[in-house]
Amino acid sequence: MTAIFLAIATSFIITFLVIPVIINFSKKKKKMMDVPGRRKIHKKTTPSLGGIGIFMGLIVSLIVWLPFEAFQQFKFILAGLLILVVIGFRDDIVPLKPLYKLFGQMIAAAMIVYLTGIRLTSFYGLFGIDELNPLVSQFVSIFTIIVITNSFNLIDGLDGLAGTIAVVALTTFGVWFYLVGDQWTSLLALSMAGAVIAFLTFNWEPSNIFMGDTGALSIGFLFAVLAIKFIEVNHNLPEAADFKFNASVTTGICIIIIPLFDTLRIFILRLSKKQSPFTPDKNHMHHALMRMGMSHSQTALSLGLLNLFYIGIALAGRGFPDSVLLPAVLIFSVLLSLTLDFLIVRKLNRSK
Repeated sequence: MTAIFLAIATSFIITFLVIPVIINFSKKKKKMMDVPGRRKIHKKTTPSLGGIGIFMGLIVSLIVWLPFEAFQQFKFILAGLLILVVIGFRDDIVPLKPLYKLFGQMIAAAMIVYLTGIRLTSFYGLFGIDELNPLVSQFVSIFTIIVITNSFNLIDGLDGLAGTIAVVALTTFGVWFYLVGDQWTSLLALSMAGAVIAFLTFNWEPSNIFMGDTGALSIGFLFAVLAIKFIEVNHNLPEAADFKFNASVTTGICIIIIPLFDTLRIFILRLSKKQSPFTPDKNHMHHALMRMGMSHSQTALSLGLLNLFYIGIALAGRGFPDSVLLPAVLIFSVLLSLTLDFLIVRKLNRSK
């Protein structure tokens, strides 16, 4: 426990000290600044390499506080993170073709699946499917990592939002892994959370820096790895274990629900308008909440609280299987989306 607290403090301090240096350096280099325009909400030119500070805080913390054998355990995860940091950095400086970004993500995801053994080996009774064929397992795991990575990147659209969601999810994973005896995975998750908290002090409205793809892709990648590991570890816990959830898949989804829900919602809206699901627009949940009059801070806090509410649903329903809890979560999410759309339409009609 002492090592974990010291790791959090270390990642926080390093990131807190590095971010102002990145801000000052970026202001001297125009290519390192995010310029307003198009679909972007911010009104001023802002540095966009906050992810570098977050990654530095994490790495220093792990070097100092992880024992060598634990560092060996995470070396491929850290290598995957580094790949995503490099891809994000390149895209933040000089836009990278989506196909190249996807290829890099596939390499990082394949490293996790083939070299660490962290993968989805079953559907855990969901849809009546249990054990997966090894090839299917590998494909599903790589696909899941890529989806979660990019879904988190898509919610990084306003001050404080991505950081708030990251802190909620990473802290939840960190606490749970500690409670089930996996202290080093807990330290990994909470060290990243400490770095993100330090970043948020500069990213809160009005923001002085963005995490950029450098931060969003790497954090999303860690989300995916932790979610898959959570599902597997939780599923294999003894039935009488104090912190076991019967619905492994649904609980993992609830912890990272905001980026997943928002991505699914936006894809459905685009398809309903006969548009490509990859067409950029301003229909994300945070755009919708801001159209209802919320500020950046209010939107970030509202979605953070919503994420906590979903985690509360998972806690309250920890005795139910996926076949019960997942439909309940999906029905609630659909109703929430319809309610949000209804409120926006009503507000627009009133303003006419």
